[in-house]
Amino acid sequence: MIIDKKTKIVILITLIFGVLLGALLFGGDSKEEEKTEVSSEVEVWTCSMHPQIRQPEAGDCPICGMDLIPLESGNDSADPDAISMSESAMIIAGISTYKVGNTDGIKEVSLNGKIEVNEKAVYSQSSHIPGRIEKIQVSFVGEYVKKGQVVAYVYSPELASAQQELIEAYSVKDIQPQLFESVKIKLKNWKVADATIKNIISTGKVQDKFPIYADVSGYIIKKNVELGDYLQKGQTLYDVADLSRVWVLFEIYESDLGLVKKGNKVNYTIASFPGENFSGTIAFIDPFINPMTRIAKARVEVANSGLKLKPEMFVSGTVKTKVDVSKSTLSVPKSAVMWTGKRSIVYIKNESEKGISFKLREVTLGPLLGNDYIIEEGLEEGEEIVANGTFNVDAAAQLAGKPSMMNLEASKASTEHNHDNATMTMNESVQKVAKNTNSSITTDAKNDLQPLYRSYFELKDALTKDDFKTAQKTFLEFENALNKINMNVFKGGAHTAWMNYQTQLKKHTLHAADSKNIKEIRTSFEPISNVMIAMTKAFKPLNESTYVQFCPMANSDKGANWLSKDDKIVNPYFGVSMSKCGEVKETLK
Repeated sequence: MIIDKKTKIVILITLIFGVLLGALLFGGDSKEEEKTEVSSEVEVWTCSMHPQIRQPEAGDCPICGMDLIPLESGNDSADPDAISMSESAMIIAGISTYKVGNTDGIKEVSLNGKIEVNEKAVYSQSSHIPGRIEKIQVSFVGEYVKKGQVVAYVYSPELASAQQELIEAYSVKDIQPQLFESVKIKLKNWKVADATIKNIISTGKVQDKFPIYADVSGYIIKKNVELGDYLQKGQTLYDVADLSRVWVLFEIYESDLGLVKKGNKVNYTIASFPGENFSGTIAFIDPFINPMTRIAKARVEVANSGLKLKPEMFVSGTVKTKVDVSKSTLSVPKSAVMWTGKRSIVYIKNESEKGISFKLREVTLGPLLGNDYIIEEGLEEGEEIVANGTFNVDAAAQLAGKPSMMNLEASKASTEHNHDNATMTMNESVQKVAKNTNSSITTDAKNDLQPLYRSYFELKDALTKDDFKTAQKTFLEFENALNKINMNVFKGGAHTAWMNYQTQLKKHTLHAADSKNIKEIRTSFEPISNVMIAMTKAFKPLNESTYVQFCPMANSDKGANWLSKDDKIVNPYFGVSMSKCGEVKETLK
C-alpha cells in the first residue's frame, strides 16, 4: 500500500493533536488540586453586628463601620468547641497572645493629690492689747513676717489708764510697793516690754500708741483685720505659716484603702516640674472617709528647701503594695479577660497539624494588680491565651455557633447574630430589679418620672457629642430629679419596684458631682441605662415609643445598652469616634 505525502502529513498532525489532548485530560489533576487548595485557603470576613456581610478580605463593615472579623476557616478543628483561625487572619484582626506566668503580687496604686500647708506649722497672731488699730504693717496674704517685727500699732484707752496708774504708783512705791508691782504685772500681761515700762516711769509721759510684735516668722495665709478695726484682747490679726516643711496630701479611694498603709513609700511627680521625680513616706492616713467624695487622705511630710513647693500644686503618685496571692501566683493581662457579672472567661490558643484554634475557658479572678489579674482557678502556667483581640475571637465563636461569652452551651453553628436580650450586660443586682415587670403606676407617678427621663435623654445626647461639661451638668440634674421623686405616689407592687429602682439609681449617681472626665460619666451611664430600661418596661411611663439599643464593643467589649427616643443609632459610649456602632434590640411602645 502506497501512502502519499499528503496522507502522511494528516496522520502526523492527528498524532500530535492526540498527544496534546491526552496531556490536557490526564495531566490536569495536579493543577486542579492546586487550584482547589488555593481556593480552600480563601478567607471570608464578616461583621459581628451584621453577619449577613461577607467579604473576601479584611476591612470595615459597610453598615456600621466596625472592623470585620474572619469567619472560621474551612479546615475542621480537632475540637468541635474551638474556633479555627489562620495566622494571617489573626494578624489582620489584631489578635495577639500571652503565655501565662507567675507574678510577684505587687500592685501599683495610683494616687492624686496636691501640696498643702503644714497645719502643724500654722500660727495665729493675736493682739494682747484691746483697742483700735492706728497703723497696720501687714498688707497682704503671702507677705513674709519676721519674728519680732512690728506688725501693727494700737491705741488703747485701757492701756493709757494703766500707764497713768503706773506713774502714780511709782510715786508712792515706798509706801505701797505691792500696788506698784501689780500695775507693772498688768502692763506685762499686755506684752508691754520692760524697757517701755522704764521709759514711761523715767519720762512720766503716757504713750498713745503701742506696737504689736510678731511672735513667729512665716508667710501670712489669712488676714483678719484692717486699719481702724477695734480689737478685743486675744483677737487674731492674721494666720501665718512656716513653709519650710509642707504636706503632700494624696486622695485614697475607698476601694484602695486596704492596699495603702502608713509607712508605704510613695513615688510622685509634680505637674509644675516635669521630668523630676520625688518620693516620701506616708506618715498619716485619715481615720475618716469624706461622706461626699468617699475618699480619705494620706499625708507625706517633706522638706521645702528654697520654698520650691507651693501649696495647691498638683501631684500624681504611685504606691507599690504587696497583695495576698496565697491561692495563686498566676496572672494575665486585663485585656485578656471578658467579664459578664460573675462569669469571667479567656480564650486558650491551641496549635495542631490542622492549624490554630481558640477555645473558651472560664476562670476565677483574684485581685487586680495594675493591668494584670491574678488567676485563682482555671489556668496553668505556660498556657497561651488571647491577650488582645479577645472580642474578635468571641464574636467569631458566636457566629460559628461555638461556646462564647454569651452562650457557654452552644453546640451547633448559627448564622444569625444574637445578643440574647437588652439586659444581658446587667449585673446580678440589676437583673433582680429587672424582674419587676408590668407594674401599673398612677398618673401622678408618671408625672413625677418625667423630669428623670428628660435628664436621662439629655445626658445620653451629651455623651454622643463628647460634651463633658453638658454631660456633667445633666448628670447632676438627673441626680436631683431622682431625689425629688415622691415615693408615696407609687402604690402596691409598684412601690416595691420603685424602691428597688431608686436604690440602684442612687448607687450609680452617688459621685455625680465628682466626675472628672467623660469616661467616668460613661461608666456610670451603663448601669443607669439598664435600670431605666427595666423601669420603662415595668411602668410604661412614656407616651411615645422608645428604643433599647446595644453596642457589643462598649464597656470594655462586654457590651452595653442604652435607651433612645429615636431608632437611629448614635452611640453614647464612643461618641463621635464610633457614633454608628450598635443596633436596636427592642422597641418599647
